[in-house]
Amino acid sequence: MNKNIFIACDTANLNRVKKIIKYTNSKKIKISYKFGLAFFYSKNGRSFLSKLNKKQKIFLDLKLNDIPNTCISAINSLRDIKNIEYLTVHISGGYEMLKAIKKSLKKINRKIKILGVTVLTSLNNKSLKKIGYSKPLKKIVVQQARLAKTAGLDGIVCSANEVRLIKKICKKMEIITPGIRLPGDKHYDQQRITTPKKAFEEGATSIVLGRSIINGSLKNNLKRLIRSLN
Repeated sequence: MNKNIFIACDTANLNRVKKIIKYTNSKKIKISYKFGLAFFYSKNGRSFLSKLNKKQKIFLDLKLNDIPNTCISAINSLRDIKNIEYLTVHISGGYEMLKAIKKSLKKINRKIKILGVTVLTSLNNKSLKKIGYSKPLKKIVVQQARLAKTAGLDGIVCSANEVRLIKKICKKMEIITPGIRLPGDKHYDQQRITTPKKAFEEGATSIVLGRSIINGSLKNNLKRLIRSLN
């Protein structure tokens, strides 16, 4: 699997998204784009994605997490968006939900890869205790990875801190790591972060960068990213 870098288009501003795509195109590294809730729910976002150039594959980060029937309805509503390559779901939604999503996707687009989201990178052990979890974070992530594998998912979304553990379980699955920051950048609301180079060294097949790229000068940030990988 080729290493890939996804830039998170985390904005509801259509013109901003167009600029992100225009000014982060690179021949030196493989760049693709992730579209999350902010853009998908925006006035023009969904329409833009349905008309996007077929060569531009879409990482649709919806993090589906609901009863199976509702998730099936959500999947059916994506029929008009032909370029989806990845779709995220919360593993915490349970085995039945994961299997229902997988079965539904086979009917509308067999090429879409389902990525199971483990514990969000904004959470740590302290956060999980407040929610009600008693197990340590890494044990929860490992258990979720096993469930995702059993349900037949294509990949895992986790922080770089857990990549090595997950690779032992999900040897043939893709592992995508968010919570990536360029050296020296602010953490913001993220708890478990690392640099692009470190994430790939840990064994990630792909990484996701948001604010480190889209905040400030897109061109300069892209140059910083390329330098950080060398």
